[in-house]
Amino acid sequence: MIYQNVKRVLHELPGDVELEGAAKTRSPEEILEAVEAGLNIIGENYVGEAEECFAVIGKKAKWHMIGHLQSRKVKKAVKIFDMIETVDSVKLASAIDRACSEIGKVMPVLIEINSAEEEQKAGVMPSDTVSLIKEISVLKNINILGLMTMGRYEDDPENMRPYFRKTKKIFDDIRAMNIPGVTMKYLSMGMSDSYKVAIEEGANIVRIGTMLFGERTI
Repeated sequence: MIYQNVKRVLHELPGDVELEGAAKTRSPEEILEAVEAGLNIIGENYVGEAEECFAVIGKKAKWHMIGHLQSRKVKKAVKIFDMIETVDSVKLASAIDRACSEIGKVMPVLIEINSAEEEQKAGVMPSDTVSLIKEISVLKNINILGLMTMGRYEDDPENMRPYFRKTKKIFDDIRAMNIPGVTMKYLSMGMSDSYKVAIEEGANIVRIGTMLFGERTI
């Protein structure tokens, strides 16, 4: 089932949109089946789960951190992940920079935007995005490559459109600024229920879990 699901979604996606398999709680065997079907990016929410799966799968695909990254987990994270999509503070960016410096790595990152401006959610507020990017763009072991957002969860995916649209505007505004050390290349938005709307609003990475792997059992 997973193999066929991945093949179908890859066939349906526009050529310039990358599929990221949101693999939270999925077994290494399930993820490996998706990779064998052509999945190139594995998105993990937790460093511990990523470690377990990485031990089995290794570098057969790229690994992206798509959950909140705790500073105490950064040293482990930078050894596994090829991109961290959830940078939202100078503190976290600095921790990633230091850890990458120790292993001679430059980490591609996306800045997570709290596009719904929910106080309890992770992500930088839209109005603070430019100042954050300017502050961390000078770090030598981080490479800012774009933005990521979740948006507020809505029963109707159409209701998520304003959050995606807001994030795309921020993306375009920052790109126009030509900030040294910043390349606005990736816009990661949309999940199984909302990825089509996200693509219409400019996403070129979509994070799909249930549609690939089926409903979670835990």
